[in-house]
Amino acid sequence: MTTRFFGAPVKRNEDRKLLTGQALFIDDVELPGMLHVAFLRSQVAHARIKRIDVSGALQRPGVVAVYTANDLGAYWQHGPLLVPPPPIPGTVFNARTQVPLAKDKIRHVGEPLAVIVAESRYIAEDALDDIEVDLDILPTVVDIEAALTAASTRVHDDLDSNVSAHVHQSKGDYRKAAAQAHLILKRRFRYEHGISSPIETRGVVAQWNARADQMTIWDTTQAPVFVRNGLAAMLGLGERQVRVIAPFVGGGFGPKIMMFYPEEVALPWISMRLNRPVKWIEDRLEHFFSTTHERGQIHDAEIALAADGRILGIKDVFLHDGGAYDPYGLTVPINSQCTLLGPYAVPAYDSAFTAVFTNLPIVTPYRGAGRQHGVFVMERLLDLAAHALKIDPAEIRRRNLIPSDAFPYKNEIIYQDFQPLEYDSGNYEPVLDKALELIGYDHFIRVEQPRLRAEGRCAGIAVACYVEGTGIGPYEGAKVQIQSNGKVSVATGIGTQGQGHFTSFAQIVADELGVDVSDVDIVTGDTDQFYWGAGTFASRGAVVAGTAVSEASRAVRKKVLKLAGDAFECSEEDLVLADGKVAITGIPEKFIWLGDLARRANPMRGAVVPGTEPGLESTQYFGPPKGTTANGVHAAIVEVDPRTFDLKVLKYVVVHDCGTVINPMILAGQIHGGVAQGIGNAFYEKLSFDEQGQLLNASLADYLLPTALEVPRMELDHTVTPSPLNPLGIKGAGEAGAIPVGPLFAQAIEDALDLKRREVELLEIPLSPSRLFELTRKARNI
Repeated sequence: MTTRFFGAPVKRNEDRKLLTGQALFIDDVELPGMLHVAFLRSQVAHARIKRIDVSGALQRPGVVAVYTANDLGAYWQHGPLLVPPPPIPGTVFNARTQVPLAKDKIRHVGEPLAVIVAESRYIAEDALDDIEVDLDILPTVVDIEAALTAASTRVHDDLDSNVSAHVHQSKGDYRKAAAQAHLILKRRFRYEHGISSPIETRGVVAQWNARADQMTIWDTTQAPVFVRNGLAAMLGLGERQVRVIAPFVGGGFGPKIMMFYPEEVALPWISMRLNRPVKWIEDRLEHFFSTTHERGQIHDAEIALAADGRILGIKDVFLHDGGAYDPYGLTVPINSQCTLLGPYAVPAYDSAFTAVFTNLPIVTPYRGAGRQHGVFVMERLLDLAAHALKIDPAEIRRRNLIPSDAFPYKNEIIYQDFQPLEYDSGNYEPVLDKALELIGYDHFIRVEQPRLRAEGRCAGIAVACYVEGTGIGPYEGAKVQIQSNGKVSVATGIGTQGQGHFTSFAQIVADELGVDVSDVDIVTGDTDQFYWGAGTFASRGAVVAGTAVSEASRAVRKKVLKLAGDAFECSEEDLVLADGKVAITGIPEKFIWLGDLARRANPMRGAVVPGTEPGLESTQYFGPPKGTTANGVHAAIVEVDPRTFDLKVLKYVVVHDCGTVINPMILAGQIHGGVAQGIGNAFYEKLSFDEQGQLLNASLADYLLPTALEVPRMELDHTVTPSPLNPLGIKGAGEAGAIPVGPLFAQAIEDALDLKRREVELLEIPLSPSRLFELTRKARNI
């Protein structure tokens, strides 16, 4: 096979549709007779429902129906537990999942109480004010430490505490490591809540066709197959009767995996009941309350070190705020627990976390999915250790990196995929060296920083390392078919939210089948086009679905060569597959177009030979034995205004190893987007709740997001350590940009303001200008 496209910076196939406004998004779906839906959401965080009177809303002209939990009958049920806890001995887990509409009790602001169906969204929204709700307000649980006290009110009355889960994992003997240590550092780290803020908010359109007994659902989901299966069971339909389409989605980032949101459950039921199509589009205010959140952890961590800076052991005890329900199991805190270890050799590790129910919106994975929290703790501990031991921050990291001859590296704890945490491959030191070279680390410290300080400018440098677990199972599949026009059709069950699947998958196919990338048509996220799949999450699209696409393409390639060999009466080894045709080597004028071969493979007359099948197509599945591990290093030079604490990034470098690269341009886009979100995470984005669980900054005027002015240009480089876990050698990269930015900024700001000398430590995220002022106001002469 000649490689023309795999590894090349091919321009994206999908961009023409997107840039010319021809791409289909949820709100573009318009159907005859469509009704519109609005949800009445709770304005309090914790209360018992005494009465909901919808009679006033029903009298409003244009209102077609109003439903509460009692109207749903047997359809009202708790959502599924999407991810059960890993099989870790001693694990405590209390599963409490969300409901379509609150029935007896409200557990967070924004929880839906009733749903209005009207001829327009305007009428539905106006009718919300016609509903009368009588509540018995209850004490609110917001602080995760207070939630664990005996006096705290219970989020779930049937539990004797607000503990959602407790998990303890360890390797080695931390007590022994601590007893031998030259230095032990202990600190408390805090990570605050945030939201995903996609360009496109969530939306659902449902259409029940009573004559065809067919339900069609357009959904901004990252997991259309799971949505189809679950809703079919709830609606009493067969899976073939339900079609879920995830069209172009304007950003997923994790929260759009979550099933089942109340809106996903309610709209298909309403459509069946009224026999009319219905639409709901989340507005920006709703996004702050009704889409799941991320973050919210407090870590009490300590590190035991030898005199030369080598890590002897780490102990970490942390609390995780899961919000009012825990449908996503322990994915986020397990990721934090496992990712804390990073690319470092840690002989002894003792980690325990308690997940806590509070009266805040649900917490589920968001780009990074708990990895940021663990990386923040480890990288900050190393910064503190470097200062205490008078070792350069980059050097202390180098001394602790796992050596290249130690792979596969076993960490002896359980990861989110239920498998022992094992790094399949890596070569970490060259990644660090490249990042230090690109950022000009030594030159900045020796020359640039003294010069800038002499000019009265506060500039600092930082470096942070990470490992990213990617490419987890269970599986994905793909169907590849050469059509009679010579073009290739590819269908896969995975969804897409802008990652470039339409191009990356096409590149894989194009090289295998000798066609141009533009001649490969990719279909994703339509359960009628491909029946099975898990979804887009955990940086797994290229690894798992990409491998399935590759395997299916190879199977089709074999069929092509067999059929052409029979036609030419020659050996398959004598054939060359390129430019949309099959030719005999050395005789280019003797060829057959792929379209002609496709027609021959589907004859109008004659019997199919036993053991063969018509058509040039194949469906293949791939399930990795465990997840792959990518890694990288970020480095930055920042300048901080000592009066306003405004921050400017002077230079930003990312060096990354995600194995074999399919498309470096798409990979660069993934890194750029991740860093942008990481900057928001590190310096701007924080949800501020009061003691009653009310969100105080539920608008983009108050919840700060980085803009193009705040996101710097980045210098990117890559090393390649192929993964042995898939034939393409690829690893995921979707979350790499976002993971280490928090500790990188904290380290750089400390260096810029010389905070270590002033005995000021940055142990929390985010670090907004106002928060930096508060943290440093005790330090003089900044």
